[in-house]
Amino acid sequence: MNRFSILLLLLPLGLLFSCSKPQQKEKTKKENPLYDKAFEYRELGRIDSAFSYFNQAKDLFLSQRDSLGAAKCLVNMGIISTDKGDNFGGQEISLNALKYLDKTDKTQYPFIHSNYNNLGIATFRLADYLNALKFYDLAIAFSENPLDKNLYLNNKAKVYQDVKNYEASLKIYNQILSQNSKNQKEYARALSNLAKTKWLINPKYNAETEFLKALKIREQERDLWGLNASYAHLADYYTSKNPGLAIDYAKKMYHVAIQISSPVDRLQALQKLIKLSSPIATKQYFETYEELADSLQTARSAAKNQFALIRYETEKNKADNLVLQKDNEKKKYQVIILAFGILLFAVAGTLWYRKRKQKLELEAKNSIRDSQIKTSKKVHDKVANKIYRVMSEVENKNDLDRNHLLDQLEYIYNTSRDISYEITDNRLNKTFRQQLSELFSAYVASTRSIDVIGNEDDLWANIPENTASEIFIILLELMNNMKKHSQATVVKIRFNRNHNIISIKYHDNGIGLPEQVIHNNGLRNTETRIKNISGTITFETMDKNGLGISISFPIR
Repeated sequence: MNRFSILLLLLPLGLLFSCSKPQQKEKTKKENPLYDKAFEYRELGRIDSAFSYFNQAKDLFLSQRDSLGAAKCLVNMGIISTDKGDNFGGQEISLNALKYLDKTDKTQYPFIHSNYNNLGIATFRLADYLNALKFYDLAIAFSENPLDKNLYLNNKAKVYQDVKNYEASLKIYNQILSQNSKNQKEYARALSNLAKTKWLINPKYNAETEFLKALKIREQERDLWGLNASYAHLADYYTSKNPGLAIDYAKKMYHVAIQISSPVDRLQALQKLIKLSSPIATKQYFETYEELADSLQTARSAAKNQFALIRYETEKNKADNLVLQKDNEKKKYQVIILAFGILLFAVAGTLWYRKRKQKLELEAKNSIRDSQIKTSKKVHDKVANKIYRVMSEVENKNDLDRNHLLDQLEYIYNTSRDISYEITDNRLNKTFRQQLSELFSAYVASTRSIDVIGNEDDLWANIPENTASEIFIILLELMNNMKKHSQATVVKIRFNRNHNIISIKYHDNGIGLPEQVIHNNGLRNTETRIKNISGTITFETMDKNGLGISISFPIR
């Protein structure tokens, strides 16, 4: 079986090493020096090193997104594994190579049919004959060179011969011979195999003439592998007809097997000699056979383990690198978190120091805001509404005071930066009446008038800072909603104070507010603020006749 298997490997190996390397040499030398190194070791006969470098070159090709390069490495690795007797490994690697080959690209056909041929060999040696035939058929389908096609046909015929389907085998050998190939080695191979098949079908068939004709051609061509096969055929043929001649051919086979470094063929020659020789010679041949068989088994096991170890180490290194990268990422995040924690601590400490210092300096003017007020409410009230107010003022005022605008922007900036506590509107050093007057004037437009009655300093006498702050934000919310939704042209606001109760009447002639707007986030906050100062708010009208709102609250 091995002599045919070696033949199966020879041409694909030559094709791969002759086609892929010269054509790609300049390119791969720049892109993947590991690939060239693998061929150097292959040519030097250092198969283990070649396998290792093909494996490394494959990973580099994959990192370069070069699928064909990775496929070529895998094809060669598969052939090396199969050639060394690691049939399972060769099968696995060659199947993996298929994932990276493009069957629609004809330039890749040499690698595709060589890969399928190797799958056929490995599968045949594993006695999976049906699938071996399928792989050989695929190798034939992708072969465009007649020499390649005939080699794969010969391999297919050998499968049929081993399963004793001699008629199918004979048909293929006749098909090869009918092509009148000028390649003498190919002709001799087909002729010798055809003669053996006929003899297997009919043991009385005289195959001697064809065997000797094929032998003569192989001697002329100095085809040692072919001679090895011819000697095997002739030894088998003469076993019952002329045992002495059979021994001579078995001995010739043994010596040629040594020349071609084929331990499997040496074993087959020894088997023939053990069967045909005298008891004394048989004992000697048997001892040699046992020693060689043990050596071959050890070599095959070592090759399997070595190739498996190479692949394992590569995958392990990749896994270790991933773990190392993960650890490095983890450490990096730990450093970032630690740095962020230190920074946060420093910022928090600075803010605390400023807050403490301001509280000591302005303890009569400032108070700590209620911790239950949510951050979203602060952003809405202290930043969003203030920005909208400034936008409205810029939009509607032609004689805008630049210094006033800068004061407003500075206030918004300080509020955004230090939102952890409230900066009251007194920061602007204006009375509450002035603040409200400026608020309302910011919303006056050419198409909208705002009439304010009762906004006097006396009205706001003794009003607590927190109450004033809440009322300012409530009125700011009402003005923003008016501008956004009401389309009003006339807005009237009336203030009145009766002892310690202040009431505010708001009315506009707009389109009113739909229910969903009344209960949006801003107006919900307004209701909450009124409750915080023990006040009430009533929506009196909110239809097409406009919007009317009444607000009242005590001064405590």
